[in-house]
Amino acid sequence: MTTLIVIGVLVVIAIIGVVVYNRLVSLRQGTAQAFADIDVQLKQRADLIPNALKTVQGYAAHEKEVLQAVTEARAKAMAASTPEDAARADSLMSAALGRFVAIAESYPELKANENFAAFQAELSDVENKIAAARRFLNLAVSEYNASIEQFPAVLFAKAFGFKPSTFYTVGEEKRAELDNAPQVSF
Repeated sequence: MTTLIVIGVLVVIAIIGVVVYNRLVSLRQGTAQAFADIDVQLKQRADLIPNALKTVQGYAAHEKEVLQAVTEARAKAMAASTPEDAARADSLMSAALGRFVAIAESYPELKANENFAAFQAELSDVENKIAAARRFLNLAVSEYNASIEQFPAVLFAKAFGFKPSTFYTVGEEKRAELDNAPQVSF
């Protein structure tokens, strides 16, 4: 009788372990998929850059350092392979594109250019998709991290090799920019 009880308890523990393991695998894959979605959007944004650079170079050839910064940020974005690298590259790209789009304010004929206007519209659309993908990734990371810390998963997670995932953040440069919002006075 004791043997049957021990076997029953071991079977229950094994079933719980399998269920927990499968849930954690599913959540981990969800975070990987969410990062892949961000990666797709970042690459789509990077693919917009070459044509926009060609358009702007004709109007603002002397703005070489801004154009160079965009080119370098694009290269880093294309080379990013981890969420942390992608977040850093995304921060650089956002800053470079902000300066890049600001150039248009100095060149009315550039603002009126059909190609540049199309670029701005596409960029705005992609930026919205990137923001949505970031929120989705951070939600998936939050759910995954909470799951590996909850009982009974906490008993199995470390043994199965599940580690907390990192959130997708704006980066230090962008955080400083957001912390120093412009003051408006009338």
